[in-house]
Order: sequence, then C-alpha cells, then structure tokens
Amino acid sequence: MSSIPRSTRRGALAAALFVGGCAAVKPAPDASLARVGAVLDEFHQAASKCDLAGYFRRFSEQGVFLGTDATERWSRAEFRAFCEPYFSRGQGWTYTPIERHVRLADDGRSAWFDERLHNEKYGEVRGSGVLAERGGEWWIEHYVMSFTIPNELAGRWLEVRAGGAGSAP
Repeated sequence: MSSIPRSTRRGALAAALFVGGCAAVKPAPDASLARVGAVLDEFHQAASKCDLAGYFRRFSEQGVFLGTDATERWSRAEFRAFCEPYFSRGQGWTYTPIERHVRLADDGRSAWFDERLHNEKYGEVRGSGVLAERGGEWWIEHYVMSFTIPNELAGRWLEVRAGGAGSAP
C-alpha cells in the first residue's frame, strides 16, 4: 500500500489528466504552420474571386495592410473601403504563391511569414507579415506587399523614382 493519502493521489491523477488533456488540445507546430498557410492561401484566392467577405474573413479588426505605394498604410476598415469598389465591379487581383516561409513564436500563438508571389501585371512581388492565433483561429494582423527589384536594376529604378533622366526599367 502506498503511504500517499488517497485524496492526494486522486488530486495528482486529476492534475495529470488536466495537464495531459491541455497538451493534447494544443495544435502541433506542423498543423499550425499548415493552418497559417491555408489562411494566406484563402486570402489570395478570395481576392482573385472578388470575394470581399472572404478576403477580410481572417483579417483582424486591428489589422494593417501596407501596399506598394508609400502612402498605402490602411487599417482594416480603410483597406476594405479601398477594395470594395474593385471587387463590386469584378476587378480582383491574383497573386499566386511561389514560395512561402513561416515561423511560429515559441508559444505557438504568433506567426511571421514572407512569401514570393506571382502576379500577371507586376511579375514577382513579395508579401510579408504577422498572424496571431486567438480562439483557435489565425488572424492576419499585418500584411505588407512590396515589389522586388533586382539589384542590377536598382540604380535605374532610383533614377526613375527621383525623376532623373532615363526611361523606366
């Protein structure tokens, strides 16, 4: 017979089951990485289909979108207002992922990503940002869209941007 009182053994068993149960509920990192990728894929697919509700389904209420122009820093509401007229006339945009990297925070509740995307008009662009997990769902908190410029063209691009001589690359 054990010298540990029966009530203590039951308490320890309950604590072990509780802790074990919590550990079983926490998603595995691979599952979290896959879900982050799925949220980003859904985001891009919704834009391609002019699906305004779908595009903003996982965009956090506090989310920010930074566009390619230096003036494009939009709250969720501002970005939605920008997108709405385009989507309502059937003019969406298609960005197809080429490559994506996602890193989870140690606690598994934040994810940083960067992705190379292809767009028919712009060619290769880059998306990057942060997602946060709340209530078992991943939310886009910050998304940055940027043009990539090959290093060998950067000098010409700077001239064009500055309004200097030369034609656009």
